[in-house]
Amino acid sequence: MNMIEARGMRMPKLGLGTWRMKGEECTAAVLGALDRGYRHIDTAQMYGNEDAVGEALAHTSIKRGDIHLTTKVWHENLAPDRMRAAMDNSLKQLRVDYVDLYLIHWPSPTMDLAASLGQLVKFQDQGLARHIGVSNFPSAMLREAVEVIGAPIVCNQVEYHVLRDQTAVLAMLRKHGMALTAYCPLAQGRLADYPALGEIARKHGVTSAQVALNWLLSQDNVAAIPKAGRAESQQANLDAMKFMLDDADRAAIAALPKNERFVNPATGPKWDAVPG
Repeated sequence: MNMIEARGMRMPKLGLGTWRMKGEECTAAVLGALDRGYRHIDTAQMYGNEDAVGEALAHTSIKRGDIHLTTKVWHENLAPDRMRAAMDNSLKQLRVDYVDLYLIHWPSPTMDLAASLGQLVKFQDQGLARHIGVSNFPSAMLREAVEVIGAPIVCNQVEYHVLRDQTAVLAMLRKHGMALTAYCPLAQGRLADYPALGEIARKHGVTSAQVALNWLLSQDNVAAIPKAGRAESQQANLDAMKFMLDDADRAAIAALPKNERFVNPATGPKWDAVPG
């Protein structure tokens, strides 16, 4: 499994996303992924499945230290005292003593960013989170967090795929040696609508989803966490790096529209403008 190294964190590039998975379905998916070689599992307080992920972690033969586990605190719980309660509950549900990466899931318009980041640092100092980060932060918020507040964040998790430009966020992350984790890396199943991806896929004897995932994972310091409940999908994602895109493929992908955003809640931040 290819790894990302960012500010002292080592994280597998390919992870298993668990959004919208619940109960036995989620537990089975996580156990299956671990059996197939996944070592990066992503969950969140808001997903309501930390208990199911914890059930899988409790019954796998894989050592805890070999699994990279990410969870996130919901935007309603960003006051330091509520963050502590959320962390305690997440650890209890997951049945672990620590998480490898703990993220602010979404910024809140009313949050005290310095105080919230300060609480993340406390979690790291206390050994509850090995590393800390954020999610859904545009470049301006990243700049404030890292350059003004000085928070030792290692990662920003954002929507990123072949139909979404993240140039500004990537530039800020790379400037500070941080990683980007791409959620919705397969554009929520909309890839089939773009014939150019199908042509690339036929050329390499793969699927459009594998083309899109390969494009992401071949980028420096970019990880991806596609949701995959079925064994076939999990294996297809693992196989997505078994071919190489050429310059013509990359030019065709670059020509696709880059303004598609599929996760955009009313309480979300002001996103970076898409070039062009």
